[in-house]
Amino acid sequence: MTVEAPEVVVPDLLRDGRLVVLTGAGLSTDSGIPDYRGPGSRARQPMTYQEFVSGPAARQRYWARSHLGWGRMRGASPNAGHLALAALDPELLITQNVDGLHEAAGSRRLVALHGRIADVVCLSCRRTTGRARLEQRMTAANPGFHDAHAGAVTRPDGDVDLDDTADFVVPDCDDCGGILKPDVVFFGENVPPQRVQQCYEAVDALTRDDVLLSVGSSLTVMSGFRFVRRAARAGVPVVIVNRGATRGDDLASMKLELGCSEFLTALVGVRSAAAEVGSSR
Repeated sequence: MTVEAPEVVVPDLLRDGRLVVLTGAGLSTDSGIPDYRGPGSRARQPMTYQEFVSGPAARQRYWARSHLGWGRMRGASPNAGHLALAALDPELLITQNVDGLHEAAGSRRLVALHGRIADVVCLSCRRTTGRARLEQRMTAANPGFHDAHAGAVTRPDGDVDLDDTADFVVPDCDDCGGILKPDVVFFGENVPPQRVQQCYEAVDALTRDDVLLSVGSSLTVMSGFRFVRRAARAGVPVVIVNRGATRGDDLASMKLELGCSEFLTALVGVRSAAAEVGSSR
């Protein structure tokens, strides 16, 4: 017996008007990247910036885990939700994700709030490079490491669960010998002010006829929640799409317990149909 999935009903307030969209880890679960706080997610304790710079042992632990997880995250492809958002082309797409899948899907007006895991920065000379070169150096310095830990479980940050990291060799910056860090915002770091300002300006340009749409985020972290709070204070409708409670539920004009991909795909269809009707008048 085949049971058809119920049709996704898109609220009227999303059928036209401008959109600013905020996305979180829940959007990438259909690409095989686990999220942080969704139903069934494992408890996690992410490394803070202060811990990362505290000494070589912490960096061994970080980079050993990230080295194993990188190949898995790099192999992920944009899912239907990413492709739908590229088609929607909102006024601004603000993502808390570091996986680069929005960029791969073709989204144009985008702020990667927390950076991209595919970039690496030296904490001394500040040179930014692509991750591929560092991965080659780590592979050469740690022969057999992937095979020895092939069963490690993937985590949302693009790393894995692993305790045996004491022998992992971490390369330094090949320009100045400084400490290399992924060019992402760790817990304990601040989002660069220019990124925050760009997002504020996009939210401030919305009116009561527009919508701030939050998709796949629990909004637990202030870096994303502040935009929901700012929109709500200005009287801009806020729609939250997420399976499970979020920090912004009390501020939302509407909360939808739906999957990200199915909802965004339906939203593209509804807005496209509305645009066609409007253009024929």
